This record gives sequence, C-alpha cells and structure tokens, in this order.
Amino acid sequence: MKKHIESDALSKPSPITIRMRPVQSRQNPTIKSLRRAFSHGELTEDGCCAIESVKIVEEAIRSKLRFQAVVFSESGAASKTVEKLLAQLPADVETLVVPDDVFKSAVDTESPQGVAALVFPREFRISELTAPGSLVVVAAGIQDPGNLGTIVRSAEAFGASGIILGEQTVSRFNAKAIRASAGSLFRLPSVASKLSDAVAELRKNGFRLVGTSSHKGTPLNEAWLSGPVALFIGSEGSGLPQSILAQMDELVTIPHSDKLESLNAGVAASILLYEAARQRRQAGASA
Repeated sequence: MKKHIESDALSKPSPITIRMRPVQSRQNPTIKSLRRAFSHGELTEDGCCAIESVKIVEEAIRSKLRFQAVVFSESGAASKTVEKLLAQLPADVETLVVPDDVFKSAVDTESPQGVAALVFPREFRISELTAPGSLVVVAAGIQDPGNLGTIVRSAEAFGASGIILGEQTVSRFNAKAIRASAGSLFRLPSVASKLSDAVAELRKNGFRLVGTSSHKGTPLNEAWLSGPVALFIGSEGSGLPQSILAQMDELVTIPHSDKLESLNAGVAASILLYEAARQRRQAGASA
C-alpha cells in the first residue's frame, strides 16, 4: 500500500507543470505576437516588446516590468530555472510551453535558451530626463543594435539620467539591443524623438550640447563635462549630421592612434561617459 501511495505522489503533476499551458501551433496568437515583435524589433499592438534568454527574463523581473506572457520550449521547460522564474511572476501571466521547433521559429537567436517573454516597457518623456545637473545621452543615428545596447549599459553604469534616440537610430526594442544592454534598457529612461525637438527641449532646460568627433574638437582630457550636459553620439559610419553639428556648444574628440579611422560608437560613448562621471564625482567632492 505504501509503495502505491508513493507512486501516485510521484506521478502527480507539480504546480509549475499545471501552470504551463501546452501549445502545438505556430499560429497561436501569443506565438505570432512574439515572432512579429522579434522580427520587426518593435512593440506589439498591445505595447509589448519581445525578450529572450534566462538572464534577460530575470533582468526584466528584477526591473519590475509587467509581463504579458512567458513562453518555454519543451526542452527549456525541463530546466531547473523554470520554477525559479515562475515563482517570481504573478499567477495571471500567461505561461505557455511549445515544441522546440515552434519556439525556435518565433525567436531570433541561433541557439535559443528555451525561454522568451512579452513585457510592457516603461514609457517616458524628455522632461523626465532633464532634471537640473543631469547627464543625458543622445543617440543620433546609431544603427547597430549592439552599439546601442552598449551605450545604454554604459549610460546606466556612469550615472546618466536617460537616453534620447533620434531618427535613423535602431529601435530600443530590438532584441539584440536589449541583450547588449544586459537589462539596462528596462531601467534607464529612454525616449524616441526628432533630434530637432530634442535639441530645443535640452536648450530650454539649460543643457550644454556636446558633440563627438573622430578627428577634431577639444581633446577629452581638456573637455568640461560637469553640470547639465547632453552628449550627442553619431552614427558608426558618418558621425553626427551636419545640421546637428552646427548646433553643438562644443565638439569633443578622443585622442587615438592615427592608424585607426575612428573608434566603435559604443566604445567611444563608454569612454566619454566614464570621463563625465569622473569629472562629476570630482566636482561633487570639491563642493
């Protein structure tokens, strides 16, 4: 009798297993929304962005984002991380488990980790980024999602109040940008705006506009980056548009070997942000 009871207990589905609804079709509405969001790098009709991997889903939970749905592949659902992830999510979040091939058809990575989700990103206005004395980053035509993610990650690390994404800049909801930001895009305020509108708003709030250049301008070690400053980072290939360059209060350059045409945009922005943070700490200590 004892063996029979133990056998029944072992075969009883766990609460986690019960919570995950099995889906077989690639045409399931949630799977279709996930696929579209990943392929276009934009929000769904409901206002969700798509994320993928255990680490990024954990970062979204840690950042207290609201989840619409979580999708596991069958192999992903067998991992030890499932219970930990689901225990941190409200019970009303839709949770699906799908065949591995269906999961792979929806996500954008070659070797998926078996978990993806639809989350609601926070929305901000430029006015929320421009508190007195703030450091703001303006992405002016950053087209590589890895560079954008790196810039956002460094901006959070070095105390920027937010990032403004001008026209011709890759979407902040691009899955590669989110991965490269290591979750910073969930937390650092970001706003998509026309550059002309951003310049006007920053001017109105007393910001100095500092542009970056590969070859001309004030050497970084001589530049003043304290106080309310907006750092304008141009595209990887052509830098800042001429119309924006003409409106800068100062151009800054990072001295480097003349064997190189220029630095990677993500690397250059990170160096500038580090120097800005150093100067601001120093100014705070002096005060």
